[in-house]
Amino acid sequence: MFNSIINRSSNLAVDDLKIRLIANKDAEQITAYYQKNRAYLQPWEPLREEHFYTLAGWEKRLIQLTELQKHHLAYYFVIFKAGSDEICGVVNFSNLVKHPFHACHVGYSLGEHYQGQGIMRRAVAATVQWLFEEHNFHRVIAGYMPRNAKSEKVLESLGFEKEGYAKDYLLINGKWEDHVLTSKINPNWQTP
Repeated sequence: MFNSIINRSSNLAVDDLKIRLIANKDAEQITAYYQKNRAYLQPWEPLREEHFYTLAGWEKRLIQLTELQKHHLAYYFVIFKAGSDEICGVVNFSNLVKHPFHACHVGYSLGEHYQGQGIMRRAVAATVQWLFEEHNFHRVIAGYMPRNAKSEKVLESLGFEKEGYAKDYLLINGKWEDHVLTSKINPNWQTP
């Protein structure tokens, strides 16, 4: 499928992609990512306050995100093409619960100009593999809106299985949206 190199420092390399946990130093790049893709991502994301699109807003948010990562309560990965310092996408893991659930949710977005290159498939595969191998999670849960064929294709290609359908599941772009619920199980999970 693809060549993946993973190490314990959470710096992942997959083909021509560099994927790593977000850090405080990424404030300008992540602000630029969301400013550049604001209109493109809007139909797929919650309504955002104006502060979300500012450098000051991201500097503050990164303090929170790095603390959550430090305490293993969330992971927020940024994706770069090799040789570039422009963030092309993000993969985030939230609602991390260990015993007895050993599961979390994954969410992701990809910039408009990076669509159709298999980037998100490779990035989600690598980060899920990292979560399974380094943190021994049993299940990763993902949901997508029924009209989001691209997200459906990514998840299906990675072996996420459909588990249900949730009416009015998430408040997206100011409207309650139904979601198809999927998950991927860690085949090598071990009792802690």
